[in-house]
Amino acid sequence: MKLLKWLPAKTFAKVFLLSSLILFSGCKNSTAQKKSNQQLNTQEELQILLESGTLNAKQRYSIIKQMADNLLAEKDYQGLILFLTDWVDDNPDDMYNSYWLLMTAYAYLSTGAEPVAEYYFDRILQQCQDLLVKGNSVHFICLQNLIQISKTPSHRIKYFNELISRFPQNVNTTELYLRLALEYQNDSQWSQALKTYSLFLEQPDATTIQIPGEPDAYKNARHLVDFNNSSKDWTFESLSALEEAVKKAIQTTTGRLWTNTKLK
Repeated sequence: MKLLKWLPAKTFAKVFLLSSLILFSGCKNSTAQKKSNQQLNTQEELQILLESGTLNAKQRYSIIKQMADNLLAEKDYQGLILFLTDWVDDNPDDMYNSYWLLMTAYAYLSTGAEPVAEYYFDRILQQCQDLLVKGNSVHFICLQNLIQISKTPSHRIKYFNELISRFPQNVNTTELYLRLALEYQNDSQWSQALKTYSLFLEQPDATTIQIPGEPDAYKNARHLVDFNNSSKDWTFESLSALEEAVKKAIQTTTGRLWTNTKLK
């Protein structure tokens, strides 16, 4: 205390503030460590319960969901992915696997790994039975996400077709017919594109629908379909056909000139 009396006021204030910060930081770190230990203990207890073999399907679902939510709350996406994929691989007959893989796909989306997320969304469609989560189809949720993140026209064509055929009551089929036609066009499948444009034009709201990014949707589709259905007498199937037509035209013209010359 005698030493403190000789310290200037400003220096004493700095020493006091530094000591307080160190003490506060130590308390904060201690609290965070205690919380982390509690969460770890909780996860371990849930894991033991999960492996006990005494749970029915619904109880297992509740335990796995709680463990996954705990990891999600900590934004431990890698831990969540490892936990859920290990469970699915070890328990291929779990009726909730589509949901666990859906959480996995969303975890990859959260880390910016869209191609890997696409793989898991598609894997659910190919390998897992559909499941209702809060009244929503997991397969429908997957297709919605795949349309947003997939960059390959052939894949997008598959997803649009599946949305239209499986969930027509959940989507605007008029808009999807147009978007599907555009994907066929991007993939150079002209015949399918024209057929799908025709389906779009047949919809009762095709003339009035407002489609984001496609302000002239009806006009463009009508032009393409009408052009395809118009007479093509002025076109030729091949270069050789064009050459033959030119030769005949030249011969005809020459003959007429010769006749006119003789008459003169």
